[in-house]
Amino acid sequence: MDKIKVIQWGVGNMGSGMVKMILDKEGIEVVGAIDRKENEGKDLGEHIGIGRKLGITISSDPEKILREVEADIVLLAIDSFVKGVEKQIKLICSHKMNCITIAEEMAYPFIAEPELSKEIDEIAKANGVTVLGTGVNPGFVLDTLIITLSAVCRSVKKIRAARINDLSPFGKTVMREQGVGLTVEEFMKGIEDGSVYGHVGFEESIPMIADALGIEIDEVKQTKEPIISNTHRETKDVVVEPGMVCGCNHCGYGLKNGEVVIALEHPQQIHPEIENIETGDYIWIEGDPNISLCIKPEVPGGIGTIATAVNMIPHVLNAKPGLVTMKDLPIPHAIMNDFRMHLTK
Repeated sequence: MDKIKVIQWGVGNMGSGMVKMILDKEGIEVVGAIDRKENEGKDLGEHIGIGRKLGITISSDPEKILREVEADIVLLAIDSFVKGVEKQIKLICSHKMNCITIAEEMAYPFIAEPELSKEIDEIAKANGVTVLGTGVNPGFVLDTLIITLSAVCRSVKKIRAARINDLSPFGKTVMREQGVGLTVEEFMKGIEDGSVYGHVGFEESIPMIADALGIEIDEVKQTKEPIISNTHRETKDVVVEPGMVCGCNHCGYGLKNGEVVIALEHPQQIHPEIENIETGDYIWIEGDPNISLCIKPEVPGGIGTIATAVNMIPHVLNAKPGLVTMKDLPIPHAIMNDFRMHLTK
């Protein structure tokens, strides 16, 4: 049987990491690469820094690559929002290729973009392919992991989970989204005008959990507050002095009749260790029995996103056509043998 063939669309930090992971795996290969005009004509291997050529030329012409390169699936790593990837996903589906995207809203897009979700589902089904949105969060820590952990409960009353992580490894775009380096006044203005938006995923993770477990919620509320530094903090892209914003404490709540039944907390800041804050992922389920899970330090965001996307490839190829979510597919897991051994069709 031929190897599983992958086109990588978007070869920034996440896309490059996916290519590197695939290069270390059996039964799967990268056969094409799509990226911005500035990277047109570069060899993929040289671009991702592996010290050798792969013989795959990066193209800025998606239509040409999708038309000329034979592939089973496209890994799409270009944007966080449904509106930023829906045209690309539709194009991929029209060429009868499956798609995994790490766009956060695509993890469960039915609330944020119900009409576009329907359109994507319809074009995927019409072409006999499957579309999945996933990543470390949303996609795993604050939704799929919670859903899976609830399997040992006879009943569930409430869920609370927290992901406390370090933003320091990320670049300028993430710093801007989280408001890092701003004054408190600038942060609050950014919340109002949408330039500071914190985590993308609560409107996806909370409904996914509720739907999977059969928990009724009637609204999702969010709060965003600045995390103010008491010390000097610095990364390669931003400098924070005492009194400035070093991160965003973003929380999401699923409510039923005004009562919180699902609470997800996601405080993110640079160098939390400077003020003795330990990172980690935490889940508390109030039910029969009560469950408490602690992962310290937190699951690394970049590695986790890369691995989740690549490890889900066989599940997506096995799935029925249409737009699916992590709750619709078998248990996610690492793949240490030939990827083709995990195909069922």
